[in-house]
Amino acid sequence: MVNVSAKRKTTAARQGGSSQTLLRGLDVIDALTQGSLTLNDLSERLGLTRSTTHRLASALAERRLLTFRPRAGYSLGPKLIELGYAAGQQMHLPRVARPWLEALSARTLDTVHLGVLDERRALYLDKVPGRRRISIGSRLGERHPIASTGLGKALILDMTEADWIGFLDEREKPLDAEGRAAWLARMQTYAESGYACDLEENEDRIRCVAAPIRGVDGAITAAISLSSAAQYMSDARMAELRDIVRDTARGISRDLGWGPASL
Repeated sequence: MVNVSAKRKTTAARQGGSSQTLLRGLDVIDALTQGSLTLNDLSERLGLTRSTTHRLASALAERRLLTFRPRAGYSLGPKLIELGYAAGQQMHLPRVARPWLEALSARTLDTVHLGVLDERRALYLDKVPGRRRISIGSRLGERHPIASTGLGKALILDMTEADWIGFLDEREKPLDAEGRAAWLARMQTYAESGYACDLEENEDRIRCVAAPIRGVDGAITAAISLSSAAQYMSDARMAELRDIVRDTARGISRDLGWGPASL
């Protein structure tokens, strides 16, 4: 007669062992993200025996997830490039960002935009309207100035001051010397703090807080902005919104593959 309880325990043990093997295999891949390691070094890094490490690494190498070279040891394999490309194709930016944009708009009641740098302008890819009785006159597919929009400024935070000046010189309404100095000083603050603002510079009585989105390599690939009428965007509220907008941008960035190891 079959002992059902014993059979279930055996099945659970096998499943647990399979899960542990899978997780250890993923640990092997993760350990090699910073460069090649010999078997001994890899074993020490993982805290596993040499034989267990060899078994895991060999299985991964057979599937082209790792590459082995004598003396150099193990490194990441070509299959990961294929998988990374496939993941990138599936992670279409608006689709990945959309839940975050909706959550941010629902939390703040304000309008949220997603955009990318398109030549010398900010191209709006998505928009989630706010719930306040105001109209934000942006539309999908529009291209807006960089220097006068919060989203545009967020897109260029990593650039040099010379680059900033180049975008500033493209403003439809040039600034005087005092205005230029103030704008550059604000940009320096924005770059150091990881956000940017539009203080009614692009549209009368409309203010916004924006933050950059980073790709897997840590570079700015897009940005989001939270916009509303000036009556709802006092200096105090904009200061409160900075962390909320930055956290949303970082969440999207992580979903796109960005992380501390990417920097």
